[in-house]
Amino acid sequence: MTIFESIILGAVQGLTEFLPVSSSGHLQIAKALLGVEIEENLVFDVTLHAATVLSTIVILWPEVKRLLVGLFSRHFNDEQAYVLKLVISMIPIGIVGFALKDYLNAMLESPYILTIVGAMLLLTAALLSFAYYARPREKEQISYRDAFIIGLSQAVASMPGLSRSGTTIATGLLLGNKKSAVAQFSFLMVLAPILGEMFLNVVKGEIVFGSIGILPLVCGFVTSFLVGCAACKFMLGIVQKGKLIWFAVYCAVAGVVSIVCNFV
Repeated sequence: MTIFESIILGAVQGLTEFLPVSSSGHLQIAKALLGVEIEENLVFDVTLHAATVLSTIVILWPEVKRLLVGLFSRHFNDEQAYVLKLVISMIPIGIVGFALKDYLNAMLESPYILTIVGAMLLLTAALLSFAYYARPREKEQISYRDAFIIGLSQAVASMPGLSRSGTTIATGLLLGNKKSAVAQFSFLMVLAPILGEMFLNVVKGEIVFGSIGILPLVCGFVTSFLVGCAACKFMLGIVQKGKLIWFAVYCAVAGVVSIVCNFV
């Protein structure tokens, strides 16, 4: 992999991690268009995801700081309740990560990966459209039950091409939660799973750079972080304005193109 290719892929990851268009799906499409073949596919993808986790912490730092300060209070408070909801939401993805990691990694190397990605992008488009037109009664705050259901949707979004942010935000909106609250919760709930995956890779000695190279990996990480910061701020505003339908249209078009490209 060249430095230029890693920068392009980092930009794709940083932009699409927060937009409801599937970062994993677009990474696979970008790799196919660039003709990039990586032996350590999952390691590279997780590294770029770690960069966007860092951008989330930077953009949402006031909220992250408030939660950290409140977490160490001796009395149960709103911040501790919110963190508990985040933990509950992480349970499903943790189970999927341990049980299906090898299967998901093998799927990324499938010759039919673009067809899979295309199908999941079409499903993302359907979810975003449904969430846009549905008008459930709004709740004041995300409940423990809602946190777990949103967590289940995040676990399902492990499928390449099914947008994590799109799926979790759409699920939260369909459950009747406020737009701003759902967007923030969606971005915060992914922090621990991605950092945990990175930590496990280091502990198990799976961070290898054979076909990647350290410099391209660093360039991809930095690009993903910088673009991710801009995309995170942009997406928070878009969700608040309720403009998700345009992303549904985009996902539908991208899904069809991805499927067609697999057979051309």
